[in-house]
Amino acid sequence: MTLLQAAGSQGMNPFILMLIMAVFLFFMIWPQMRRQKKAKNFTASLAKGDHIVTTGGIHGKICQIQDKYMVIEMEEGKMKIDPTGISMEMTQAAYPTETKTETKK
Repeated sequence: MTLLQAAGSQGMNPFILMLIMAVFLFFMIWPQMRRQKKAKNFTASLAKGDHIVTTGGIHGKICQIQDKYMVIEMEEGKMKIDPTGISMEMTQAAYPTETKTETKK
C-alpha cells in the first residue's frame, strides 16, 4: 500500500457527509420552519377585539388590523405595532365571555 492510498482511505466517506447533512437538516432547519409556520398561523388567527400581550409586556386590545401593522388600544391610548411583536393572545384566558361563565354555573 502506497502513501497516497493510505491517505485516501482515511478521507471523508460521501455517505457520512450526507448523513451529517441530513442530521443538520433534521435538527436545525425543520424545527425552525415549523416555528415560523406556527407564528404565521398565530398572527393570521388574531381578530379585532382580541386581548393580546406584546413581546415587551404591553397588554392591549386589537382595535384595527391592517396588512403590515395592528392598532391596539390600551388604558393610556392607542399604539400601532407590528404583528410579529405579539407574544400571546389572552382573550379566553384572562377575559372570558359572559355566556361561557353563565353556562358553567
